[in-house]
Amino acid sequence: VLERLAATKAEAKTIMRQFMALEQGVTIPSNAIIDVQVKRIHEYKRQQMLALYIIWKYLDIKNGNRPKHPITIIFGGKAAPAYTIAQDIIHLILTLSQWIANDPDVAPYLQVVMIENYNVTAAERVIPAADISEQISLASKEASGTSNMKFMLNGALTLCTLDGANVEIAELVGDENIYTFGASSKQVEQLYADGSYDAGALYRKPGIKLLVDFITNPAFMATGNAERLQRLHDDIKGKDWFMALLDIEEYIQTKERVLADYEDQDAWMRKALINIANAGTFSSDRTISQYNDEIWHLS
Repeated sequence: VLERLAATKAEAKTIMRQFMALEQGVTIPSNAIIDVQVKRIHEYKRQQMLALYIIWKYLDIKNGNRPKHPITIIFGGKAAPAYTIAQDIIHLILTLSQWIANDPDVAPYLQVVMIENYNVTAAERVIPAADISEQISLASKEASGTSNMKFMLNGALTLCTLDGANVEIAELVGDENIYTFGASSKQVEQLYADGSYDAGALYRKPGIKLLVDFITNPAFMATGNAERLQRLHDDIKGKDWFMALLDIEEYIQTKERVLADYEDQDAWMRKALINIANAGTFSSDRTISQYNDEIWHLS
């Protein structure tokens, strides 16, 4: 069964690679780990935190720590027309994609792709191919989420905060078959309630400052739009309303553990199978029945 599952995942990756090559002219390595965050672009969903991880990984590879498998990180989603910071996050991702692609020391090991005009057609290609499902919203902010369920059903392992339906997934599959990190909803709510979150204090930690300040590195800014990058940099270090800096260190540690675990493919596929087997809980039949029992009370 595990061999058949691995073959199915490999076939899904081939379909996705062909789609990306045809639609965007992007070549994704056949042996790449496919790490995906596709959802609305919003600060609370924290695409900016994944971008900071990409910077960390870029610097780590530049220091000679080459991953055993190349890593392709795929983003997809759209931002509201008036949501400036969300658009700045998209710009950071696109600038990182170009920066890394043009660095011969890093490009063979790390790739960043933003899907153009993300839609259902793209989702049908990308979600079945994913190895890692990024569900990294700030705890207490996600009502439920549904992409986490789609990825689970297609055998991706969830890397997440305990927020929204991630809580239910963790309960279903067990701690050994999901990767959780970050502050709890209760901790986050307390930080908001007493106004004690201090982005500046976290920014001043050397390891975090290195990542945030990379955004305004003169050479990097020359690759993108300096105004957008400076604005995003200043917002993260000065406000960071959705607390990416609160969880970034634990996120990096957990993500590196995910990548290490991927190297044991037998164990990885067992985890994937357990996720698939438990995804039925999120069926529409069960959901609608429960809504009726608890809320609608229809005859």
